[in-house]
Amino acid sequence: MSKSQATQATSRARPLSPHLSIYRPSVTMTTSIVHRITGGALYFGTLLVAWWLIAAATSQEYFDFVSWVFGSWIGQLVLFGYTWALMQHLLGGVRHLIWDTGAGLEKHTASKIAWATVAGSIVLTLLVWIVGYMVRGA
Repeated sequence: MSKSQATQATSRARPLSPHLSIYRPSVTMTTSIVHRITGGALYFGTLLVAWWLIAAATSQEYFDFVSWVFGSWIGQLVLFGYTWALMQHLLGGVRHLIWDTGAGLEKHTASKIAWATVAGSIVLTLLVWIVGYMVRGA
């Protein structure tokens, strides 16, 4: 066996880097990934807010059309998802801010804070929608 063949055999036998199959997903890892995903989703959701504002500034007919789109079941589902993404990202940002101070970095505490962001985002989303429907009188 030549030196280059031995080098190839050795490099093939070694893992290139730790893979996802090595790590067991934890709540902190998952919420960190979700924080990045919700950040990206908020870019697209903000386009919906801009569309609504542009419609409000354009004409009554166009505003009625956009309101109809947002009022449909699919529109409501998208808006509900946008609200959850906003709340999850907000609380994830607060979680990271707490960690930036050096507090809550212990494994057990970090997991509790991560679970609190998940629960808090769900509760806040539901509260926003409940209050929204109460204000609209629907």
